[in-house]
Amino acid sequence: MQRAPKAAVALAILLAAPAAGDIAFVTCQNGDELGVIDLDRAAELDRIALPGQPAGVAVGAADVFAVSPGSKTVRRLSRSGEVIAEVTLEGGPTGVALDAARGRLFVSDWYNARLWVLDSATLARVAELPTGLSPAGIALSDDGRFLASADKDADQVSVFDAATLEPLRQITVGTRPFGLRFAPDGLLFVGNVGSNDVSVLDVASGKTRATIPVGERPYGVAFAAGRAFVTDQYANTVSVIDLATLTRETTIDVGEYPEGIDVTPDGQSVVVANWFDNSVSVIDPNGLTVLNTIETCDGPRAFGRFLLGGGHQ
Repeated sequence: MQRAPKAAVALAILLAAPAAGDIAFVTCQNGDELGVIDLDRAAELDRIALPGQPAGVAVGAADVFAVSPGSKTVRRLSRSGEVIAEVTLEGGPTGVALDAARGRLFVSDWYNARLWVLDSATLARVAELPTGLSPAGIALSDDGRFLASADKDADQVSVFDAATLEPLRQITVGTRPFGLRFAPDGLLFVGNVGSNDVSVLDVASGKTRATIPVGERPYGVAFAAGRAFVTDQYANTVSVIDLATLTRETTIDVGEYPEGIDVTPDGQSVVVANWFDNSVSVIDPNGLTVLNTIETCDGPRAFGRFLLGGGHQ
């Protein structure tokens, strides 16, 4: 899709401005595009052509990393959508996570039970890490200590030392884990799409703290206001989990087939990509209500960290 020059210039000016609001970069698999959404204005700013059915995404301070499984391509883009580097990875590139402090990008290989470790600037291959079958989501702990992958067809999570890349342990979880994320206190929350629950793990000890029933096919996890928010694909809801009690409080109705989920840096908005509705829902994590629904490109997946400037980087 060709962007109008005026739109491109306006986007570049907005994203370069220090006072720019919260910007979401939403991978749209069906449309081969990256939707750029200004959450403060509740409006889509642009759609950037991104061939190869993009799904995985990771946003850093200055760059956007997108994984296109259809073309086996990983791209590093500027905020204005220019491709700075790209690499083709033979296998099944799926999930992605950025370790900005160490200049590393991790990409899961669905078909070959491994994680690629790439240089985040050049996308050159640095190393490979062994996982269980069909690794999907990848998460880095906020303190940079642990790296974890959800190994879907092995019903487990693989844990690595993020500094040395040494494999530490593999932890059994529910059936077919897919998305996962570390909570502010360091516990790892894993969405199990096959058993409709969330495993809460202490990865340092390898122990399971809790298993929490949620809606049908839990996919992504994010945290705000002392709560975990889990997208329930088949239920068209977000399950809300109290982090103090590790129990489900309630559910929030969103669009059809919610998938990717992230939180703004100030913790005041939870953003959900609705794959079948071509929209994102913006949730107030305190009042537990939907504030806005914003249209975007066809088939938004946003599998990963898709918000610009968050403290998690």
